[in-house]
Amino acid sequence: MQVPNRKSLSSLGLCLKGASLLNPADSVRREAYAHTYFELRRHKGISEQMAFDLVADVTYYGTLMVRCGQADGLVSGAVHTTAHTLRPAFEIIGVTPGCSLASSVSFMCLPDRVYVFGDCAVNPEPTVEQLADIAVSSAETAGTFGIEPRVAMLSYSTGESGKGADVEKVREATRLVRGLRPDLPVEGPIQYDAAVDIEVARVKLPESPVAGRATVFIFPDLNNGNITYKAVQRSANAVAIGPVIQGLKRPINDLSRGATVTDIVDTVAITAIQAQERGAGS
Repeated sequence: MQVPNRKSLSSLGLCLKGASLLNPADSVRREAYAHTYFELRRHKGISEQMAFDLVADVTYYGTLMVRCGQADGLVSGAVHTTAHTLRPAFEIIGVTPGCSLASSVSFMCLPDRVYVFGDCAVNPEPTVEQLADIAVSSAETAGTFGIEPRVAMLSYSTGESGKGADVEKVREATRLVRGLRPDLPVEGPIQYDAAVDIEVARVKLPESPVAGRATVFIFPDLNNGNITYKAVQRSANAVAIGPVIQGLKRPINDLSRGATVTDIVDTVAITAIQAQERGAGS
């Protein structure tokens, strides 16, 4: 399944006929949802009244709709922070078994290709183990959308040319990815130019199956990832779709505050595809 470009995403024909608007504060399901949340979080000291009050929040209410099967996925964030979207997801939905954390990718749609950037929104300072987990999850997300995953573990150094704690972290994470997924083409540490430019790759890593041909780019931390994806988006006039959250049991996706109508439609389409894939695999 291919990641559509912005034009095709907008023409998917997402139909709102029969859609209904809900006010969580006076919803007939509010009490039942509050009880569900109370049972989930009572061990954290949440009272029934606190749960009832919290469920009036649109994001908590929407996330409970997903958990209880009244919705297939949730898109939020146009007027909320990322934390406001993800906190209920962690508390109510939880991470997929076998996955240590939720993370994110952004699809960078260029005129002739689509790149997957991760993690640009969720984990500020991932550990070596978390970085490896992000890489595996990002490769799986790429494959879900028809992108052949070739993973570049990015650093300021390529191959064995550099030393230092930051480079060693990426090097060790790359080893872990190879152990977890020996079938997955992965290279690291590698600089961005060596990952995307075949001529540079011939000089720096001539034997690598990933160098010069990478499709999935894993940044060492949130600072690098967020800066780079916004720079590519604005400087290369790329269509950036995301962040797309991965590693959760159900599809929950975040928007940037101030997202355009097209951004929202794109993210809704991605969420629908995630829901369909989960339904097909269940």
